Amino acid sequence: MELMKIERNKRVRKLALWTWNWMATMAIATFGPKFIWDDHEFLSIFSLLVNFTTGIIMILANRNLFNHFDELERKVHLEAMALTLGLSVVVGLSFSLLDQQNYIPFEAEISYLVMFMGITYLIASVVNSNRFK
Repeated sequence: MELMKIERNKRVRKLALWTWNWMATMAIATFGPKFIWDDHEFLSIFSLLVNFTTGIIMILANRNLFNHFDELERKVHLEAMALTLGLSVVVGLSFSLLDQQNYIPFEAEISYLVMFMGITYLIASVVNSNRFK
């Protein structure tokens, strides 16, 4: 049992490391062209490729962690992901329509949808964890 906990913690740390790496490469790809390398085309494209590759590795680390969950943990997270996906599509498209038709006084940026997705997943995971205890 203790060995399983150590292995799980190792997978969680690996996912955390790749998530932080992905966030760092996202920041570099976002701000680098303007503040570091003055719109140099090669460096801009290279930073985007590094960010994309790091994101794929982060997804694989997440999958690796999920593949070692027990049935209950999988159910909790699968339901949270299903709810997050469904709400993100419906809310995201509605939000975009509101922006297109000028019903909101600001631009419908993707960052709002990403924050919505994170909050939805967090809440759904907590609710499902409590529901299945």
